[in-house]
Amino acid sequence: MAKPTVYLETTVISLLTARPTRDVVQMALQQLTLEWWETRRHDFELYVSDFVLQEAARGDQDAARRRLELAVKFKELPFTGEIEVLAARLLEETRLPAKSKQDALHLASAAVHGVDYLLTWNCTHIANAVIIPDVRTVCRLAGFECPQICTPQELMKAS
Repeated sequence: MAKPTVYLETTVISLLTARPTRDVVQMALQQLTLEWWETRRHDFELYVSDFVLQEAARGDQDAARRRLELAVKFKELPFTGEIEVLAARLLEETRLPAKSKQDALHLASAAVHGVDYLLTWNCTHIANAVIIPDVRTVCRLAGFECPQICTPQELMKAS
């Protein structure tokens, strides 16, 4: 039986490779991400896109190097025209702000390639309970199944 598929959005990779922090919220997110990584990652087939690689390469050179070293280990979903079209529709037909084109591209990549889960800590524009219903509707109307959008904490095993 094939493993379920997971699209790793950049925030997850960033938290996995980030230096320890004193910020209690970031520390908790890092810990939850690491716990998912250590206990659950082997249960899934992991994917990234060129958009993840582009984002991972930005910013501090040392941090970017750490992010890219991890990100390149996963299968890369190819870019298609369908992704571009769906991302544009997501920006036009949902509550995603125009400035969140990268977020729309992440969503579109996962949907077009039929990925089961989109794993993210971006709760502003991706794992947002107000936006997700609109994203699901647009994906469905475009002929794609929207992935289950969740955080690492939500993708833990039920005990």
